[in-house]
Amino acid sequence: MALESVGDLALNLILSKLEPEDTAKSSCVSKKLRSSASEETLWSRFCADELGLSQPIDPLGNPTPSFKICYQIWRKEFCIYPWSLVKRVRRCWDRLRSWLAVNFPEAGATLRKGATEDDIKELENALKVKLPLPTRVLYRFVDGQEFHGKDYITSVFGCPLGLIGGYIFYDQCVNVYMLPLRQVILETREIRRELHFPGKSKYVAVACSSTVDEKFFFLNCFNGQLYVGTQNLPHYGEMIPCVPDELIRSVHDCNGDQQQDATLLWLEEHVRRLESGIIKLCEYGNIKCISLFPEETPLCSTAITNGVKVRASAVFVPENANLKNDQEKYLFAYLIRMSLLPEGCIVNGMSFSSCQLHWRHWIIRANDTVTSDVNAEAVIGKVDRAGRQLV
Repeated sequence: MALESVGDLALNLILSKLEPEDTAKSSCVSKKLRSSASEETLWSRFCADELGLSQPIDPLGNPTPSFKICYQIWRKEFCIYPWSLVKRVRRCWDRLRSWLAVNFPEAGATLRKGATEDDIKELENALKVKLPLPTRVLYRFVDGQEFHGKDYITSVFGCPLGLIGGYIFYDQCVNVYMLPLRQVILETREIRRELHFPGKSKYVAVACSSTVDEKFFFLNCFNGQLYVGTQNLPHYGEMIPCVPDELIRSVHDCNGDQQQDATLLWLEEHVRRLESGIIKLCEYGNIKCISLFPEETPLCSTAITNGVKVRASAVFVPENANLKNDQEKYLFAYLIRMSLLPEGCIVNGMSFSSCQLHWRHWIIRANDTVTSDVNAEAVIGKVDRAGRQLV
């Protein structure tokens, strides 16, 4: 059958089964294929499937004349990176933006526009490092967060709009945000001086807490691992890896399609927990922020007695860890939440719309070993030393 006799609808269906690169190549075969391969419906689907775009816009958000031109601009803008990695990072940021738009638009408003290649080269020259490919692409889409004076509550609580979130217990408050590249340079230089890191250190600071309680995340630019500082960071440079080493692959290889460093894996897991409701937006008094205390099983234990729902969960506090202490290396904070079910508190067959906690007793175990036995008078509406919040 001659190609000219194939209907336009049939050609469009055939081309829609191809990859965008193959569709573009087919346009060189004949005028008829060139016409079919330029159909907007075809390229709008490519842009939607690969980039999540419903409108033809470039990487900076500017409109383009058509979806085909839009796709060409995106491919040209990210031509030095594996396209599979670009699509993966784009999906990660889109998922996070979508969650923020619905649940925490104040934090979404702090996201900066993507960095340019010149911005990245400036950082690499200033710090004498080469960023792993996945982290480079992450910053090409979003150059960290930027806060303004109105975003800060107090010097102690800092800004509660951090993408990574944190926790409040007793006198400790942590809320982690992603550093913009210019601040990565400043913070890394300062930390290198204070901690006496070598001038050619492979570590750069990529995230930290905005509060008075310090918590720093460092990216190893050589192997792509992400580390969080412990309480011994100022004295011994002690850090804990955030991701299993075996998951990190091809962080500087442009030829493969399996690139993933710890920063990308860490952010993807964070997004997954937000979307699944494992971690949620919480309010501590008048402070609204992302709380890292898990809200869903299996990371949160739940029991219901007489219409009262009790939830308990714990979070690792790495900045208070001490790997040199064999007896107490790690510190966890835990949170107890209590609430009434819609049917109320039921006692002796009678339903009550309210109840009061008079006494509390819970046993905390680690590896089947009892580490704490709390048996005392209730404290309503308080957050105490161990991170218990009773509401």
